[in-house]
Amino acid sequence: MKETILKQERIYTGRVINFSLMQVELPDGKTSQREIIQHPGAIAIVALDADQQVVLVRQFRTAADRVLVEIPAGTLNPGEEPLVCAERELQEEAGYFPGKLEPLGGIFVAPGYTTEYIHLFLATDLRESQLAADDDEFIEVDHVPMAEALRMIESGEICDGKSVAGLLRVARRLKIE
Repeated sequence: MKETILKQERIYTGRVINFSLMQVELPDGKTSQREIIQHPGAIAIVALDADQQVVLVRQFRTAADRVLVEIPAGTLNPGEEPLVCAERELQEEAGYFPGKLEPLGGIFVAPGYTTEYIHLFLATDLRESQLAADDDEFIEVDHVPMAEALRMIESGEICDGKSVAGLLRVARRLKIE
């Protein structure tokens, strides 16, 4: 089932992603081409406040051409551990430091064309601690009960993969429907 990379050509090198064309040998010995976006990986956090409400962020996403409701998330810096990134991003995006961070596994965003893997976390015991946001991020923070977040998934108001996956994993863990 494994494909072997025979040749790789870097087409684009960006600030966050790189794009390569790869020639691969298929399991049957034939060759094919793959277009792959290399991404350093990311984290996403389901943060529960003292009232057991979920911290959500709203921001405009150019690729979606609309404001999305999401769980806080961010891209890993080179060599950065996911746990450290989660602590930093929660402070930058939502203004909280997690007293406790529990790994929830992770997800490949779109393994057909990108290497991006998002590490998911549950953050609890939050305390206020704001770090400066990125210069190009404009974020609004909201707190909603978990049942409301699940309703928002069902209605399509929350529609990005990392948020759906993280919220459903936490709801299952907490036995919330």
